[in-house]
Amino acid sequence: MAANGAPAVTSEEVEELRKELEKLQASLRKKEAELELVAPYNRSYGRTMVASVLESESEGLSLVGKTIRIGGWVKTGREAGAGAFAFLEVNDGSCFQNIQIMVTKEVAEEVGGLKTLTPTSTCVLIEGVLAETPPGTKQKVELKATKVAHVGTTDAGEYPLAKKKQSFEFLREKAHLRPRTNTIGAVARIRNALAYATHRFFQERGFLYVHTPIVTASDCEGAGEMFQVTTLLSKIDEEPEEQPPTPEELEALRQQVAAQGGVVKEAKAAAAANKEDKEAAKKSKAEVAQLLKLKEQLEKAEQAARNAGGIPRTVDGKVDYSKDFFSKPAYLTVSGQLNGEYYACALSNIYTFGPTFRAENSHTARHLAEFWMIEPEMAFCDLQDDMQCAEDYVRFCCRYLLDHCRPDLDFISSMIDKTAIARLEQVANSSFKRVSYTEAIEILEGVVKSGKKKFEFPVSWGIDLQSEHERYLTEEVFQQPIIVYNYPKDIKAFYMRLNDDGKTVAAMDVLVPKVGELVGGSQREDRLDVLTQRITDSGMPLEAYSGYLDLRKYGSVPHSGFGLGFERLILFATGLDNIREVIPFPRWPGNAAY
Repeated sequence: MAANGAPAVTSEEVEELRKELEKLQASLRKKEAELELVAPYNRSYGRTMVASVLESESEGLSLVGKTIRIGGWVKTGREAGAGAFAFLEVNDGSCFQNIQIMVTKEVAEEVGGLKTLTPTSTCVLIEGVLAETPPGTKQKVELKATKVAHVGTTDAGEYPLAKKKQSFEFLREKAHLRPRTNTIGAVARIRNALAYATHRFFQERGFLYVHTPIVTASDCEGAGEMFQVTTLLSKIDEEPEEQPPTPEELEALRQQVAAQGGVVKEAKAAAAANKEDKEAAKKSKAEVAQLLKLKEQLEKAEQAARNAGGIPRTVDGKVDYSKDFFSKPAYLTVSGQLNGEYYACALSNIYTFGPTFRAENSHTARHLAEFWMIEPEMAFCDLQDDMQCAEDYVRFCCRYLLDHCRPDLDFISSMIDKTAIARLEQVANSSFKRVSYTEAIEILEGVVKSGKKKFEFPVSWGIDLQSEHERYLTEEVFQQPIIVYNYPKDIKAFYMRLNDDGKTVAAMDVLVPKVGELVGGSQREDRLDVLTQRITDSGMPLEAYSGYLDLRKYGSVPHSGFGLGFERLILFATGLDNIREVIPFPRWPGNAAY
């Protein structure tokens, strides 16, 4: 009971009300779409989106008899009735389903005939009347064309994506066209839905969205595998104003300086011996001026020699970054975490969602050079709260997909992974079991000892769990998502809070079927002395983390956070085998096309 005697509100009641509200909002949006069929920014062409028809509550039946315009790309086209008409399957990307359009020979004659319209990937804008289809057909309505308002023709003989099934490897070579395929189109909508769900989850829970920088001077992970950002190479191919001296010329200049030094010494001695001799004093000054001139020439020559190849260098031969754009080494970020912590330690709960980069020379199906990360940071939050937030977020995303992307998921389940929907249902409806790292290792050692399982990578306390270990735990042992926590400090990053045992840190990983690790997080180290020692032990310069250390000097607060690789979340949802299929334009070693 509440203090005023009224029944206390439960989280279950709030969640139930939220679901009811969401259903009402979805119904409202569909009815609003039926009231105004023309898409808001397609008014000049009068275009109606396919989703407004096929995903309406009546699946288009309430719109029968209306005249509308459909614009999109032909998936398949075939002539029928001995060339009297053609059926076009048209998709505009607004939903997975294609709408069928029947075009008569007479209507098509104005644009060159039916054969102009039927090739796959032809772009059309067709006006017509919605009509009910015969009972038993797949869709309840089709468009009977009365006018073809636009045709973007396609030469069927040249179009590289034929109707037959293409390999994903081939489609990566045609990344500009692959969004027109069913699979990549479905993945794009799933990706969009997960991005929207991400913002919605955090915004509804009071988090602030913070844009962290892409260019950074610090290595958050301490991994060293970072892309460098520099303008020093921009003039490397330009001819220098002066050619660098040869070693022989440089040595000759040094000898001249040395010889002139001797001359100066003698001239100064002569002037000192007879201070009344004005000519000796004048000669001494002239010889000093000549020495300074020669030293300046030598300094410039040595600088030019060090800059051989167009890269400025310091006296000790290292790259002179003071001449670079940022006056120091700069890199593409591997994480927005450190910057996120700065804001969390002032504004409480924040999240970042943006691109990150890793110059890891890996060609595996799980690695990208450019990928997106979701990274929340929360003040007054310990590891337990951190694990709960990660669980709630992942489950929210799974439920959102199930509620809003069903046609795309149905296609994924039929063509890519038959277990995709069941896996999403399981995660959305299951609490995540907590398992300590030590317990996980004991379980894995037990199955190896019993002969039930043999792993490629040996198991012992202190190892970094590999994907095969993670997937075995979540798929075979527990058969549900799990959160492994309290990892050995030596395999985790410097910023994770050291536990009282001195051996482990308050870190956690969310492991899910099909993917393994989906989320990695920790309670952050908030004690200045411990963090300083951890950075030093990691071999990194304290100066680069001065701002990070300041957070512990001025109002330190217990705080936690985690990172989730967005592409891995999409891999988990779709069951695709290669991460290069779930990002629009993948980047990996040797490839930066489009």
